[in-house]
Amino acid sequence: MSGAGDMNDGTAFDEDLGDGLLEEELRQAATVLDPLPPALLQSAVDAFALHDLDARVAELTFDSLVDAIPVRGVTDAPRMLTFTAGEVTLDVEVTEQGILGQVLPPRPARIEILGGPQAAVSLTADDMGRFTADTPRRGPFALRLRTGGSVVETEWLRA
Repeated sequence: MSGAGDMNDGTAFDEDLGDGLLEEELRQAATVLDPLPPALLQSAVDAFALHDLDARVAELTFDSLVDAIPVRGVTDAPRMLTFTAGEVTLDVEVTEQGILGQVLPPRPARIEILGGPQAAVSLTADDMGRFTADTPRRGPFALRLRTGGSVVETEWLRA
């Protein structure tokens, strides 16, 4: 005998099944009517492939777009970034002409500028930890630093 409070009549199961079918139909329609742009899909695949599970993530500790005090009359100031991962600091200046940077404490290192669908740019820091890339950055980028046996990666930023 079923009472008024008994909710085990199958309607909840039917609603869940109906919602699941509706969701699947909407996914299929979106795939056909609004497909993912190939460049965006390739960027996602490349970003995942570039992920190094052994790398330490460098925390963005300073960004001149957020943290700096604006200077009156200066309209095209370079973007200054500082990343920190343990004892390693990476100071970076992003300009219209490219990227300048220094690894602190100073040491030789290999730096890769990752750019999504663009090929990575490899640089070598000198004994003072300085490096330069004369390629202007467009779109998102991240840096991967290899020094000694350690790998440090920055978060992805927009130039």
